[in-house]
Amino acid sequence: MNSDLLVVDSITEAIGSGTGRIVISGSHGGLSAGRFALQAKVRLAVFNDAGVGLDEAGIAGLAPLQDAGIAACTVSHDSARIGEARSTLDDGVISHANAAAAALGARAGLRLRDWLAELQG
Repeated sequence: MNSDLLVVDSITEAIGSGTGRIVISGSHGGLSAGRFALQAKVRLAVFNDAGVGLDEAGIAGLAPLQDAGIAACTVSHDSARIGEARSTLDDGVISHANAAAAALGARAGLRLRDWLAELQG
């Protein structure tokens, strides 16, 4: 992985250091997390789906990122620990992707690490 990659347990940690970078977080993919990723001006954001939840609250942040043209996806809560970005990166399996991330090859069932290797390849 290269220096374009930032691994943070909370997406809030990307504010000020995430501009233009691929940010792997342990945060849920809810609306607040999406807002923080927008504020951080990331190129690509990865979250935990936190079990998706009621009204898809755990992935609700993907849509506003898509609206801003930013690729974003989640890994399954069954594959990685919520709140631990290293687990997201090392163990995560993609569960949901917005259209911008899908255009880059993200798809449900793909190991995050494998996709990132292709993306950065």
